[in-house]
Amino acid sequence: MIEKFSFYYTNDLHSQFSNWSQVATFMKQKKHFHAKKKESCWLFDIGDHVDRVHPIAEAFMGRANVQLLNDVDYDVVTIGNNEGITLSHKDLFHLYDDAAFNVVCTNLYNEKGEANPSWCKRRQILLSKHGVKVGVLGLTAPFNDYYELLGWHISPPLEELANIIKELQEQVDVIVLLSHLGLSVDQLIAREFPEVDVIIGGHTHHLLRQGEYIGNTLLTAAGKLCEFVGEVHLEWDHEQQKLMKKEAFTTNITHLEHDAGTEQTLNQLYIEAEKRLGKVITHIERPLSVNWFENTFIIQELTNTLITWTKADCAMLNAGLLLDSLPKGAITYGDIHRICPHPINPCVVSLTGRELMEVIRVSLTQSFMEIRLKGFGFRGEVIGKMVFAGMEIILGTHEADEVHIKAVNIQGVPLRHNRNYTVATADMFTFGRLLPDIVKAKDKKYFVPEFLRDLLVTTVISLQKD
Repeated sequence: MIEKFSFYYTNDLHSQFSNWSQVATFMKQKKHFHAKKKESCWLFDIGDHVDRVHPIAEAFMGRANVQLLNDVDYDVVTIGNNEGITLSHKDLFHLYDDAAFNVVCTNLYNEKGEANPSWCKRRQILLSKHGVKVGVLGLTAPFNDYYELLGWHISPPLEELANIIKELQEQVDVIVLLSHLGLSVDQLIAREFPEVDVIIGGHTHHLLRQGEYIGNTLLTAAGKLCEFVGEVHLEWDHEQQKLMKKEAFTTNITHLEHDAGTEQTLNQLYIEAEKRLGKVITHIERPLSVNWFENTFIIQELTNTLITWTKADCAMLNAGLLLDSLPKGAITYGDIHRICPHPINPCVVSLTGRELMEVIRVSLTQSFMEIRLKGFGFRGEVIGKMVFAGMEIILGTHEADEVHIKAVNIQGVPLRHNRNYTVATADMFTFGRLLPDIVKAKDKKYFVPEFLRDLLVTTVISLQKD
């Protein structure tokens, strides 16, 4: 007998709920379709469903996302870095307390002297209608510079997989990995662990429309923001006791009808989120304007707060971090979240004077200011003008990308090329290739769980006292 069964999955929603009711429509249709055919199917999420950029995620600290997954009847999820490192230890520990689904994260460990949360499983075994055992593993990316500050540890994914794969293989017929590791790591796993039948991926927002085979392993992923939903279909030969067929697709669901119940739930959650975020934190006597290409009063004050709060020698923040102006009058936490929604933490790096000069030079170029950045926690439009505190920069000729710096004074003292300086900034500059000298700095200190908007709260409140 040949038994068919299927997995449907989402990845990297990032709390962009505009497509979620269509996801609900699609998933409910598929559940109904397979139920009529008396076939097994399961729903998975591969992580980064939560993103505190959205007021619903912010107000409920991700627990509304869990409610939405419950409502669509998901079966198994794993966590991404947005669940893992943008919540406090307490909030992550209790994130899935009300989950009606299983959470599998094979390489997550609690470092606070207590057991892992009750929801955290190293594996999950699913049983098809005719007895096929499907072993599900979940692996998440090891951002331990953050996790360990928050009281968690993410073990090396390949080591963890090596420790569990043989044992699991003896217990199940099919192995599926929910991977929030990124495409290149998924490809490496496929080469090194042929025992894994299917890798359902995320994290790097890659879209594999028809899936990809590496050896025996089928890789699939559905991009980002749930414009696509992924599906995997398997056929098991019960007589030969082996998989006969594997295929994967992704389906654009943005044209589907909105699920009415999900829309109603989202509207209710949004109203409640506005109430929770509507607490007045201060009053301001005049509007605070924002301009991404100018050194405005509010971005300068935020940069001043950063240097005071971190006790660094100097600080630098890009004006593009603040998305909108603040009006005169009552200011709520919702206002702060609206203009600074990024899950970006304060960070201090150690740079030599020579490295700091180069960072300043690059950051002042027109091409740098106009970078339309997506990722690294940044949820704005452009990087914008770099604003400094604790330093005086004296420029020579300055034309677009030809920036000539005559001198730099740190705390009133001329910069020395061979001296080390502590520089406070946004942690997004420690990733990628935006500012290479910051990226390659060996001495980095991240501040968690505070976001830059928490410092913006401090900044705006302090204006009332001045």
